Amino acid sequence: MAGGPGGLARVAQARLVVVTGLSGSGKGTVLRALEDAGFYTVDNLPVDLMKPFAEAGPLTQDAGRAALVVDIREGTGLSRFPATFAEIQKSLPASLVFLETADAVLQRRFSETRRPHPAGGASVAESVAAERALLQPIRALADLELDTSRFNVHDLRRKVLEIFQGRPDDSDLRVTVGSFGFKYGPPLDGDVVLDVRFLPNPNYEPACRHLTGKDAGVVRFLESYSETAEFLERAMGLLDFVVPRYAAEGKSYLSIYFGCTGGRHRSVYLAEAAAKRFAAAGRNVRVQHRDIDKEH
Repeated sequence: MAGGPGGLARVAQARLVVVTGLSGSGKGTVLRALEDAGFYTVDNLPVDLMKPFAEAGPLTQDAGRAALVVDIREGTGLSRFPATFAEIQKSLPASLVFLETADAVLQRRFSETRRPHPAGGASVAESVAAERALLQPIRALADLELDTSRFNVHDLRRKVLEIFQGRPDDSDLRVTVGSFGFKYGPPLDGDVVLDVRFLPNPNYEPACRHLTGKDAGVVRFLESYSETAEFLERAMGLLDFVVPRYAAEGKSYLSIYFGCTGGRHRSVYLAEAAAKRFAAAGRNVRVQHRDIDKEH
């Protein structure tokens, strides 16, 4: 990553971010990450529309931020970019991010996708060379140059969020904590499924049988066994470890299910307890009890 601390600070604080770079370097991934970070995003906006967009688009709002991709698809209009960008910078905090990638990586990516290179050369190598020469005047204006050669899409997204939010943000990860009964089949959308059928079963207690894991009688019954609290602590330790890593991999939704025999007592109690822990930690969480109302 090139550009220095000053350039990095300008990029992070810019209200308009223009993303450019070599075809196959990950511009689409960067744009989607910026959209997730709250930017209004436009791909392949013509250079001649950049200034009108800056003057009349979402940037007119107090907290508006926008990101644009401008690249070789612009054709001959790309030569007007330096002057247009300079005009925008006179009235708006705007920064340019250039994505670089090694030739060998670009050749592999185009080989894997089988897409033609937009530069239209006889080979990928020839096309990349032509594109580098065409983009050089724009590259010289970049506040930040980011080499994506060793990034997969998840790494690149994480890097973008680090730059524009200070850290990989997982606060928007939507976590569903649910319960279910194995007798009705496992949930099809479960990312993490924990089997709690080893815990004492309130269904065999006449006073608890017709209650649920939300009711005080069932709560007292389960909490009277030390293994319930121990399992909850161990499970939350695992979840506290894996949930941020799911977010870092780019997941927007995560489903965590506790399963018992009928989905009415043990799994409900633990799902409620885990959801309270997540909510107390500031996570975006909802609870779903799939089988709590089924006849047992």
